[in-house]
Amino acid sequence: MRIIKIERTLSFMSMRLPAIFLSGFLVIASLVSLAVNNLNWGLDFTGGTLIEVGYEQPAKLDSIREQLEKADFADAIVQNFGSSHDVLIRIAPREGVKASTIGDEVMGALREDGSSVDMRRIEFVGPNVGDELAEKGGLAMLVALLCVMIYVAMRFEWRFALGSVLALAHDVIITLGLFSFLQLEFDLTVLAAILAVIGYSINDTIVVFDRIRENFRKIRNTDPVEITNISLTQTLNRTIITSLTTMLVLVALFFKGGSLIHGFSTALLFGIFIGTYSSIYVASLLALALGISREDLMPQQVEKEGADLEPLP
Repeated sequence: MRIIKIERTLSFMSMRLPAIFLSGFLVIASLVSLAVNNLNWGLDFTGGTLIEVGYEQPAKLDSIREQLEKADFADAIVQNFGSSHDVLIRIAPREGVKASTIGDEVMGALREDGSSVDMRRIEFVGPNVGDELAEKGGLAMLVALLCVMIYVAMRFEWRFALGSVLALAHDVIITLGLFSFLQLEFDLTVLAAILAVIGYSINDTIVVFDRIRENFRKIRNTDPVEITNISLTQTLNRTIITSLTTMLVLVALFFKGGSLIHGFSTALLFGIFIGTYSSIYVASLLALALGISREDLMPQQVEKEGADLEPLP
């Protein structure tokens, strides 16, 4: 007796209208939040003074914040750095005040209660350097998206290229919108996380596109929507396993990595979640909306020279 194994196909594209409304709402809400709230730029972009101090006993961050607030440093950002004995203090730039003067005032405020505090280092980031970092960071994201578009267009087809780039822009805008809405600090580590999200998302999208192209060539007499559903079903296990294993590491970094990389782990954790969603719905849906078909993905047959000539007797 012959057993025929039937693979069940999940109808992902039946949810395309809710997906369109959800993505549209999130993108519009993110753009509105970015326009109204802007990003909470870190000292890497705004400039300011960074002071690292060391305590003999575990540092009490709340007490340090109160001491600095009394010394007119209410805007100071205080966090542990490496261990509970090391503290990193970030202070926004002040016009006409040198970094060394700010450092002396901060150390004086911390030693008022008799604590033994050592200054490990002090750094000053000028606003000009911050503006340059912001400009180059934005340029890095644009270049990454352009390179992705060129690569996908050369490997697959221009409809896939445009769909993948719009999906990546969707991921970046929504991730930036999250940081804007929650007013989380946006520094260089968060920028690096967003660039990593672009790489992760495009890798997931390429796997889906590769299976769609393969099924377009193998399966005949089937409409593009059904082929897309089949391809997404076949790659679903890989997508879920890859995303879950990556998120497990990021969850550990989020809760145990410390405040210094909290923004980095937050951006990656949310970015991978939204990137997985966009690989399934946004990229494939945009390719279908642009009219991808089997004829677009079939390899071009090159006629050999003299193939139309009659054979010699």
